[in-house]
Amino acid sequence: MLKKASAALAAALLCSALPATGQQLPDGPGKELAQANCNICHALLSRVGSGYTADGWKTVLRMMLNQGAQVPPDQIEPLREYLTRSFPEKGKPAGIVIPGPIEVSFQEWHVPTPGSRPHDPLAATDGSLWYTGQLANVLGRLDPATGKFTEFQLKTPHSGPHGLQEDRDGNIWYTGNSGSLIGKLDPKSGTVTEYPTPEPGDPHTLIFDRNGILWFTMQNLNRIGRLDPKTGEIKLLTPPTVNSRPYGMALNSKGAIFFVEFGTNQVGSIDPSTLEFREFKLPNAASRPRRIAITSDDIVWYSDYSRGYLGRLDPVTGKVTEWPSPSGPKSEPYGISAINDIIWYSESGSTPNTVVRFDPRSEKFQSWAIPGGGNIVRNTSVTRDGNFVLANSLMNDISLVRIKRD
Repeated sequence: MLKKASAALAAALLCSALPATGQQLPDGPGKELAQANCNICHALLSRVGSGYTADGWKTVLRMMLNQGAQVPPDQIEPLREYLTRSFPEKGKPAGIVIPGPIEVSFQEWHVPTPGSRPHDPLAATDGSLWYTGQLANVLGRLDPATGKFTEFQLKTPHSGPHGLQEDRDGNIWYTGNSGSLIGKLDPKSGTVTEYPTPEPGDPHTLIFDRNGILWFTMQNLNRIGRLDPKTGEIKLLTPPTVNSRPYGMALNSKGAIFFVEFGTNQVGSIDPSTLEFREFKLPNAASRPRRIAITSDDIVWYSDYSRGYLGRLDPVTGKVTEWPSPSGPKSEPYGISAINDIIWYSESGSTPNTVVRFDPRSEKFQSWAIPGGGNIVRNTSVTRDGNFVLANSLMNDISLVRIKRD
């Protein structure tokens, strides 16, 4: 089963920009290679993708190889040339840069393994920066002071490490998105401990509550998970809405767990003590919130990926306020964090991706283009000194956005 899942994932990556079933591939040298390497993924396609740049296709092919795809070495370059020529990147809005009073600087580091697809970043308490190498099956640690990387190979092959969190003892926890497990890495020894989920599924995002209990989402299985690190016991809970697809998570000042429901236009919450759910309907039926942040006043902020909006939810009154993201309705706001009650997020659908700052008091935006393009910032983190951390999936790098302060 694991080999089949890995092959399917590799094929899906390769074919994400190819025409859906029933459509012919464009003619040209390399067409037969695309047909031979994509013939198992037609059932996975539901739309024509937006294509990739030449470097993007090179990275996608390396992702495939990391997942065990059997593409002969002498066929990789002809296949890349065909895909680049036939399916160039298109249809993405230009990243809009809005000037403003805040100065930032970007520092970027390429991760050691090509095609790792860095998914989630994590700023640890010791100053190190971590990331999940989703398609290299590693957790990576970067010392930003020296630029030194350390990669930790995980126990289960092709487990698809996804979300990241640090516990009070400095252990690094992750979700095995394609391995149906929660994992714990001891950075001192390199020991990995795995906790299989009671139902097979796709552990996604995770967060610790104030009592040290680990909570996580399972998007496609439609579950919220609860893991007690002391006993290893996992309990899976089902949100009220069918196919709600729980996604990003955040903790408010009272200890309540909030999550966005990417399958519908709702934000959800769960009380860790009573295990009771609440759901908050967003006013636009087309909203699909993907990530979430909470400011010190317990206001919930969400990135509306489908419509290109930044949203504000007051859980006490249920009032929702929204602002169009600078790069427009197809900008795909994604990773989001609150830094000193200012909202920072990335537009993952623009070219290049952007870092966006929104001041809730003035309701003004400021934005910057990500050097190298970003492509795609799926999640973000915040350092102890209040700087912004990005994992750039297709660029295969980690970025630190230093915010200049008086």
